[in-house]
Amino acid sequence: MDIRDARAADVPAIVEIYNQAIREGDAVWRDEEVDVADRSAWLRDHQDRGQPVIVAEDDGEILGYACYSSFRGFSGYDLTVENSVYLSPAAQGRGLGTTLMEELIDRARAAGMHVMVAGVTATNEASLRLHARLGFTEVARMPEVGRKFGNWLTLVYLQRILD
Repeated sequence: MDIRDARAADVPAIVEIYNQAIREGDAVWRDEEVDVADRSAWLRDHQDRGQPVIVAEDDGEILGYACYSSFRGFSGYDLTVENSVYLSPAAQGRGLGTTLMEELIDRARAAGMHVMVAGVTATNEASLRLHARLGFTEVARMPEVGRKFGNWLTLVYLQRILD
């Protein structure tokens, strides 16, 4: 297993993983799938901002990815980032999310970030457990702030102070 920076050649696999999350779950609160052009621009934007997108590769197959992004657009939040982690169904439950997140946290620390936050759907128990194991604490629960598949969703915010 190799954890490394994402490259342009990884974008089709990232698109497939992300679109599967859109189609089959409520981790991503959007209905429209993305295409390679969209995710290519997203990757370039992250790279231009110095915000890592990392992938887990095994025998040439991308099994998952993680990234962090700016939390909000105001200068007061410059040292706060929000993480995302997505795994292919075959990679779930094997500790890969932990491996990706540990690397992402290390990179955020090395970049001088102070806080990492996560916005997780309340029904996504696997992600809530993952973040709790990694030292994140729940700081807010926002009932019925979004919808997917005709259902109201609750958003849970978690955070971890990095330094």
